[in-house]
Amino acid sequence: MNLPVHANSTITTAFDMATLPHRHRACRRSLGVLVLAVIALGWYDSARAADSLFYAPPPPGDDAVPFSGAIELGYTALSGNTNTETLLGKGRITWYDQAWTHTTRAEVKNVKDSENTTAEQYLFSQRERYSLGDSPNYLFGLARYEKERFSGYDNQFTTIIGYGRQIFDTDLQALSLEAGPGYRFDDYESGGSRHMLLGYLAADYSISISDTASLIQQFSVEGAEDNVTLRSYSAISVAINSSLSLRVSHDIKSNSNPPREADAHTDRTTAASVVYNF
Repeated sequence: MNLPVHANSTITTAFDMATLPHRHRACRRSLGVLVLAVIALGWYDSARAADSLFYAPPPPGDDAVPFSGAIELGYTALSGNTNTETLLGKGRITWYDQAWTHTTRAEVKNVKDSENTTAEQYLFSQRERYSLGDSPNYLFGLARYEKERFSGYDNQFTTIIGYGRQIFDTDLQALSLEAGPGYRFDDYESGGSRHMLLGYLAADYSISISDTASLIQQFSVEGAEDNVTLRSYSAISVAINSSLSLRVSHDIKSNSNPPREADAHTDRTTAASVVYNF
């Protein structure tokens, strides 16, 4: 549910209550509370729709806008005995064409310690979903490009196709599962490359904590012949207004058999950021 919200709507309601006769103020006060509650639910629905696009994009609703997007930014800086800078940026756009849902996503992460880069990551992906009629079943396709320093890879390209199912989707919570075969091309920092087939399994769960807050948990497994990549994304989002929300997230990426040049098997990112939905 996406409701148009005007900047002066609350002010107008308060002014009307102050100028009406006393016997009408109680009615107006109840109506004002109802309007605010409806607006809050609109904020939550919009936030959940944006959050649910990492693994399993939801189908368009009857009142869905044809085009939407979100921009997430997080930045921290420490100076003095320790000089560090951390930048996290994410962007997503989604548009609908009847049974099709198209999603483009980009992500950048950069960490510097005393002007030396200690982490640098870029990601770009395109995702397609085709809903199978009015059923909860859908087909999907995913193409993803990743470039991450200190991982042992110069870059990785992954493409996956498969089947998904919306297990349930209510006002309180939603769960999607999907699986399928895929292909990955690994280009190594030390030279050389490798082509491999993989199997893919993912889950996307969200639940409403309150009228303006939601929790999401997303998980995926990509298994190749001698390598398994696990990804987990957990986030709590709290709406400030119809466009802005605050988010605290924890992102885990684990590689069971990384190249020898990799610094670690598992990367963890905990971030606090601001999200702008449009």
